[in-house]
Amino acid sequence: MKSLDGHYDSARQRHSLLEEASELWRYRDLLALLIARTIKTRYKRSALGVAWTMLNPLLTMLVLALVFANLFKSAVVHYPVYLLSGLLLWNFVAQTTTSAMNEMVWSSSLLRRVYVPRAIFSVAAIGTGLVNLCLALIPLAVVALINGAPLTPALLFVPVAAALAAIFALGLGLFLSTLAVYYTDVIDMYQIVLTAWLYLTPVFYPASILPPQMIWILRLNPMAYLIECFRAPVYAGQLPSLPTVFSAALAAALSLGLGWWAFSRKADEFAYRI
Repeated sequence: MKSLDGHYDSARQRHSLLEEASELWRYRDLLALLIARTIKTRYKRSALGVAWTMLNPLLTMLVLALVFANLFKSAVVHYPVYLLSGLLLWNFVAQTTTSAMNEMVWSSSLLRRVYVPRAIFSVAAIGTGLVNLCLALIPLAVVALINGAPLTPALLFVPVAAALAAIFALGLGLFLSTLAVYYTDVIDMYQIVLTAWLYLTPVFYPASILPPQMIWILRLNPMAYLIECFRAPVYAGQLPSLPTVFSAALAAALSLGLGWWAFSRKADEFAYRI
């Protein structure tokens, strides 16, 4: 922990969540620079630049739609909207949590030289993901208009659903970053987990096709609730049900609580472990 004179004092009590949030606010300029750096680095040598953020999920949606549209078109109307809305939120959580781990592991030189809030790398990953998600909403809106999906005031709930997903991703990112500092193999293993998790989540298929004996898996899957909160206003033009919103909020709160607990217990050791 940083003492009042700017040096580290391992005997001090670790910061609480509110204190760390205060530190993040103090270092908000650095946070903005980290987000801008990540975005610029990602698209620096890309011919399409930021436009790739919009084209990437759109092209992925087209491929998956060609493969699965005939299978699910009878069960899902406006299937491209259904698919793309789920895919966008899935990519947001998957990419930001992966980025949070990578940023923590590869920022060791900065941690050793100067004091920065340890959570700043995970928060920067979420911030970058939110920028990309906002850009990706443009092709989603185009696809929704082309497919005739209902446009209703329920769309105002989309930012709330995105915020819940961001909180969930932040908690998961903090937890995974803590593990990755000690075991870098976690980064590779997580990609395998993401693949299995994707197929267990109704992103490209409707939940209604699952057999009754698998419903319990869906009920324990936090991404199913988060995606439904994001998808319902866009795809169905209606607010998600209260139980769905409650489950998504509970998943977000538990993720942040567990992630912060694990992260804060080990944060002071990161500079020496990486």
